[in-house]
Amino acid sequence: MRLRLVPKETSFDFFSRWKLWLGISALLVVVGFASFLIQGLNFGIDFRGGTTIRTESAQPIDVGAYRDAISPLDLGDVTITEIFDPTFGPDENVAMIRIQAQEDAESVTAELIGSVENALTEVVPDIQFVSVESVGPKVSGELIQTAVIAVMLAIGAVLVYIWLRFEWQFALGAVAALVHDVILTIGIFSELQIRFDLAIIAALLTIVGYSLNDTVVVFDRVRENLRKYKKKDLKEVLNLSINETLSRTVMTSVTTLLALISLYVLGGDVIRGFVFAMIWGVIVGTYSSVFVASTILLWLGVKRDWSKPSNTSGNQFANVDA
Repeated sequence: MRLRLVPKETSFDFFSRWKLWLGISALLVVVGFASFLIQGLNFGIDFRGGTTIRTESAQPIDVGAYRDAISPLDLGDVTITEIFDPTFGPDENVAMIRIQAQEDAESVTAELIGSVENALTEVVPDIQFVSVESVGPKVSGELIQTAVIAVMLAIGAVLVYIWLRFEWQFALGAVAALVHDVILTIGIFSELQIRFDLAIIAALLTIVGYSLNDTVVVFDRVRENLRKYKKKDLKEVLNLSINETLSRTVMTSVTTLLALISLYVLGGDVIRGFVFAMIWGVIVGTYSSVFVASTILLWLGVKRDWSKPSNTSGNQFANVDA
C-alpha cells in the first residue's frame, strides 16, 4: 500500500476566492518590500567586509568553545567553521574565523586581532594563527551587485524559457510567482534581521529553480487539458489540472521539508540561514505555484486556437490518463 498525503482524486475549487489569495500575496509583498526599504538587510561579512583568521591546532576544534572565548570581545557578526580536508593529518585541525568590519573600518584592527588571538590561546594553548586576510567594502559592494545581477538573470531566463515553451500568459504567471517568492524571502530576512550572506543568494537561486519546477508541472498539465477539454472554461481546466497534480506537489514539498528541517535542527549554525531560506522558499514556492502563477494565468486568459491539435495529436492526448 502506497503512502498518500492527499486522496488520489480531489476536487478542490482553488479559484473560488482567487481575489483573496492575490490580495494576501500582494499585501505580503508590500510588507516585505517596505521592511527591506525601512530596515534593510542584516548583511553578513561577505557583503559588509571584515577579516578572516585561519587557525591550526593539534586539539580537535570545538566551535562552541571558540565562540565563548570570542563573545566577550563584542565583535558583532563572527562566523566560525571547521575545515575538513582528507589531506590533513590527525594533528592538523583547521578552523576559519570570520569577523565583520568594525564601525565602517575597512578591516579589523591589529589590536582586535591580537585580542582574538589571546582569547583563543587561553582556550587552546597550542593554537597557531596561520593567516589573516581582510575583505574591504569595495569588494563587498561588488558582491552585492553581482548577486543582484545573478538573481535578475535567473528570472529573466525563466521568462524566456516559459515564453518559448508555452505562451506569454504562462510566462508572466510563472515570473510573477518567482518574483513573489524572492521578495517574500528577502522580506522575511529583513523583518527577522537574519544574517544575509552569499549562502542566502545560493538559496534564492535554488528557490527560483524549485518554484519553477513546481509551476511547470502544473502548466504542463494545464496545456494537456486545454487540448483535451476544448469546451471547458479555463477556470475548470485550471482547477482540474491543479487537482490532478496536487498529490505530486504535496508529496514533493513534504519530503523536501523533512530533509530541510532535519538539516536546520542538526546542521549547526553555519548552514542554518541557508536552510531557513530553503524551508521558507519551499512553502511560499508551493503556495505561489497554485495560488499566484495559476491565478495570474486565469486573469490573463489563454487563447484556445494555439492548442487545437491535428488528428494525430488529438488521438495522442485523448489517451492521456488524467
